[in-house]
Amino acid sequence: MIFNALTPALIFQLTTRNTANGIDSLKIVGLVISLVLVLTLISFLISRQLKLSPITASGFFLSVAFMNAGNYGLSLNQFALGEEGLIWASLFYITASMLMNSFGVFFASSGKMRIQDALKGLLRVPALYSFFLAMIFRLTGTAIPGAIMKPIDLVGAATIPAMLLVLGMQIGRAGLPKNIGLVGLASSIRLILSPALAWVLTLAFRLPTLGSQAGILEAGMPSAVLAIIISLEYDTDPGFVSSVVLLSTILSPITLTLILGLIGI
Repeated sequence: MIFNALTPALIFQLTTRNTANGIDSLKIVGLVISLVLVLTLISFLISRQLKLSPITASGFFLSVAFMNAGNYGLSLNQFALGEEGLIWASLFYITASMLMNSFGVFFASSGKMRIQDALKGLLRVPALYSFFLAMIFRLTGTAIPGAIMKPIDLVGAATIPAMLLVLGMQIGRAGLPKNIGLVGLASSIRLILSPALAWVLTLAFRLPTLGSQAGILEAGMPSAVLAIIISLEYDTDPGFVSSVVLLSTILSPITLTLILGLIGI
């Protein structure tokens, strides 16, 4: 329900009311792509250095490269930065979702899936259709009738509370970490190194203050819950991925509180 109905409604709602100009939107898209690529390289180098098995290496990649930009990230940005911050966070979330449902799935399949099949995965992401539809309305200046927009607003408003419930259920299902050293390393990269890299990238892309704050906050989110689903689907050490999601989520209130203070919120 969240994937197919609530999230697309929220994305449509936020995109049609997005006050960021096209250049700034492209900047945060570039920030997300650059961040994921750097984290992918780091995970590859660490996996090679530690001589991890291909399955565990894929799980390590999923854990460190993709953040919980949806149910956790959108919620925190809304509470900390308000509706304007939520708009920036939604752009971050859309881009991260596109990467995870294509690049992430392809990497997790460890060569079992053809490139064209991985790209087809994008066609099964309803949020992308809602985003492009919303962009058509924005670019053409077409007014959306209230009879259509009000139901979308109601459905979109239910997204974040529903996501928080799912996050809690996923944490409740996760077991205790087994390889605590590797789990701790992955969690540290996700919670500490990732927002530090994002801070550098926001300077490089010259994002406005609010966009930088939202981008750094999103980059500091714990590992994505969706990473568990992908690891189960492609058998890339789901126990390890679940442990990283659990530990990084438990520790995230501490690191995110520090990040909020450092970015001036």
